[in-house]
Amino acid sequence: MNRLLVLLLAAPIATVATCALAQGYPAKPVRLILAYPPGGATDTLGRIIGKALSETWGQSVIADNRPGASGSIGTTLCVKSPPDGYTMCTVSVAQSTASRMSANAGFDSLKDFSHVSLIATMPMMLLVHPSLPVKNVAQLVTLARKNPGALSYASSGGGAGPHLAAELFKQLAGIDILSVTYKGAGAQLTDQLAGRVEVAFAPAVGFVSFVKEGKLRALAVSTRQRFPLFPDVPSISESGIPKYDASSWQGLSMPAGVPRDIVNRVSADANRALKTPAIRDRILELGGIAGGNTPEEFSAFFQTESDKWYQVARAAKVVTE
Repeated sequence: MNRLLVLLLAAPIATVATCALAQGYPAKPVRLILAYPPGGATDTLGRIIGKALSETWGQSVIADNRPGASGSIGTTLCVKSPPDGYTMCTVSVAQSTASRMSANAGFDSLKDFSHVSLIATMPMMLLVHPSLPVKNVAQLVTLARKNPGALSYASSGGGAGPHLAAELFKQLAGIDILSVTYKGAGAQLTDQLAGRVEVAFAPAVGFVSFVKEGKLRALAVSTRQRFPLFPDVPSISESGIPKYDASSWQGLSMPAGVPRDIVNRVSADANRALKTPAIRDRILELGGIAGGNTPEEFSAFFQTESDKWYQVARAAKVVTE
């Protein structure tokens, strides 16, 4: 039997086997690696989608927080896991640029994932402590220009979405504000509320309640459109920096090489969950906008975001370990 005939006969058998694998999936608990500490957007949104998938499958989705190195520790653990569909992880801007900014990321941002679906986009808020004598973006820019290097901004990790959003703001506004990097959103929030750092770009998820209570002041939102939860807060682009547009986001991915039928199955189940009113409303209440798309669409989105923020990082000379 020649080689071509063997391959032609084997192909249908492999297809049937893969389909059968997807139909029986998951046959055991699935691990969901969250590459940041509890309390931030990654943890909150990851647990929401994990709980929904667990209820759909009748199998546990076990949230496993593995923080460190701006998300690279947990992400590396994810992509190095067997590509059998039983390990997933959340990904964000930080994962999309990590290996393009550091030779020590531990994974290849553009090759080591089987992307599943976008979970949510999160307008970021430009926040200041109430003690800072500014009420809008123009006043903040004026203050920063008069006192270059005197103000500081908080971010939850080098190269993460909020960090790069702040650097884009600095570039377009022509100001110098010092970066103070934290290992997670919890530590960042503690110092913000205490007024030890004056400025921050932060996903609305996790910070909404502090704005509503007046403990932090929202000067603007990062997206071109205003955010439904704060309709009176203008966008940065309408506040004198017209080219500004940024958003944080969280997606669901698996290691490269996971059978396509399993990836499609998880994506379809995640999308159904993200379309339910209960989950959409919950994500909006927290400060996000529910996502949901195909693996192909999310892969294209991931690439586009990687290219955009890599250029911002290069211009800002951002270096990650």
